[in-house]
Amino acid sequence: MIMESEEKEMDHLIFSLNAVVPVFLLMMLGLLFRKLGWIDEEFASKMNKFVFLVPLPVLVFKDLATVDFAEVWDMRFVGFCFAVTVVCILITVALSLLWKDRSIRGEFIQASYRSSAALLGIAFIQNIYGTAGMAPLMIIGSVPLYNMMAVLVLSFFQPGHKGLDRRLVLRTLKGILTNPIIIGIAAGLLWSALRIPMPHIMEKTVDSVAGVASPMGLMAMGAAFDIKKASAKAGLAMMASFLKLIGFCAAFLPVAVRMGFREEKLVAILVMLGSATTVSSFVMAKNMGHEGTLTSSTVMLTTLCSAFTLTGWLYLLRSLGYI
Repeated sequence: MIMESEEKEMDHLIFSLNAVVPVFLLMMLGLLFRKLGWIDEEFASKMNKFVFLVPLPVLVFKDLATVDFAEVWDMRFVGFCFAVTVVCILITVALSLLWKDRSIRGEFIQASYRSSAALLGIAFIQNIYGTAGMAPLMIIGSVPLYNMMAVLVLSFFQPGHKGLDRRLVLRTLKGILTNPIIIGIAAGLLWSALRIPMPHIMEKTVDSVAGVASPMGLMAMGAAFDIKKASAKAGLAMMASFLKLIGFCAAFLPVAVRMGFREEKLVAILVMLGSATTVSSFVMAKNMGHEGTLTSSTVMLTTLCSAFTLTGWLYLLRSLGYI
């Protein structure tokens, strides 16, 4: 009995490592290529932009267009992702009031709740189940809210300003509606709902383009990693990182389990709650007049530490029989 138990525990650990390690090895490859000079900062930035504009939208389109719309759509799951995201944002807003320096509140709020949901969510679920699965529905429930609230808090707490910039908010709402990933999801759902056949030539082309999304995106993320920046504003960055990687998972994963979410849905929720802070949060903070140091430090810390925390969460969920 003891031998069987030990074998089962080892199986759970191997499952978790197989899910996480390949993802982070690709990021480490990007970092290595940057050190070797094969990828520079400008090239990594262009890779990130290209993945966001083309392969990722094509990937979510492919996974949704080729399945039964009625079978895929789950309003309860989308609603859960949306509601939990709202609560996480409210928690970070409340915690940000602990600091008198108003100028850092926006960065702290954004860095604490914004996940790499699109790229890492798809990469993890693909790695475990072979398809993006429930990741597109998780993206629908969380990513538009991520972007909209990021602009609102960064605008409201912008250094030297008091209140919201109306033009910036309107521009952001337009950006959400024209977000390539959201467009890819909408197109995939529409294609599936209308039951449009996909010609073999188109299918092969879509598969080829979609296939580069995860490896290229992860290597670009790794190439943009600068470990020296992680030491700046370490205290606040550590608090934001704790919330991002452990706090929200500990609070809401039991709720998700209690509500009956399992397998791909639970993994998607885990990534939404506990993956690294997205790199785009740093770009947004800088473009909106913030210093960006706290954001970049949190991105670096969460990217580095999530390799261990996500492995731990996957191992725990696997051991309990939920995934």
